[in-house]
Amino acid sequence: MLISVVVPCMNEEASIPHLVERLALAVAPYQDRAEILLVDDGSTDGTWAAIQTAQQSCKQLRGLRLSANRGHQVALTAGLEAAQGERIFMLDADLQDPPELLGDMMGMMDRGYDVVYGRRCERQGETVFKRATAWAFYRVLNAMSDVDIPRDTGDFRLVSRKALDAVLSMPERARFVRGMFAWAGFKQIGIEYTRAPRAMGETKYPLRKMVRFAVDAMTAFSTKPLKFATRMSFASLGFSALMMIYVLHSLIVYQTAPGWASVVLAISLFSGVQLLTLGILGEYIGRLYVEAKNRPLYFVSEDTRAADVLPLRKVI
Repeated sequence: MLISVVVPCMNEEASIPHLVERLALAVAPYQDRAEILLVDDGSTDGTWAAIQTAQQSCKQLRGLRLSANRGHQVALTAGLEAAQGERIFMLDADLQDPPELLGDMMGMMDRGYDVVYGRRCERQGETVFKRATAWAFYRVLNAMSDVDIPRDTGDFRLVSRKALDAVLSMPERARFVRGMFAWAGFKQIGIEYTRAPRAMGETKYPLRKMVRFAVDAMTAFSTKPLKFATRMSFASLGFSALMMIYVLHSLIVYQTAPGWASVVLAISLFSGVQLLTLGILGEYIGRLYVEAKNRPLYFVSEDTRAADVLPLRKVI
């Protein structure tokens, strides 16, 4: 049984040697039945050169270089598309998720599970803000989503070929891979672990990207934001009716015109509701626009195994 390890990399030049060393040890019990795929997501440092150098000492290693930076989830998808294994192991290049858990996950899959995901019971080396936003993200996502997505999980998981083929058959361009595996179903189980601090380098997910990722996740698996916009519209209509009654009552009883405060309040409230509704509609319309173009998710510009290189044009 062939096992594939898929790791998206973005400006991880310093991490590559240590990453490959630990991955090689993790797959050592499977000897020639394992492959390691590192996907360079348009890095601007020496990540690709580091991957090429690492391959000289690790024959199980294969590197794919995307033609441009397409984002973590697309780079992960590129690696999953290239993976040949019957079981596919996913993790990030920062080594916060321990590759040594592969053996435990393999044992769980031997018991009949199709997806074994890592659940973070503790986050070491992260700020209070990061932990708080991560905690809130999964709970808000589950409250808004039509799919039950396991809390406190990332893309760190081992999946069967059956589960992977189901996910890769989904055509959407805005990828939220962990949510897609949750939607696909199959027999799943979590395994708890302590997430270590980043081995080296800096996070590739600043606040701006985290917010964008959260919006993509919510709009990909729920129409509740649209329903929320509708409810807000009805609420604003109700409030405007009350304001009209108040203004007419003041005009008739007190014979005074409404003050500027109530006018400004009404304008501000209704403008805010309108802009919020337009923003929510814009997110969904934007997704429809991107889907309608039907462009390839990525292009592979280089492959360290030129003999069995993937087609340069890869369409999902």
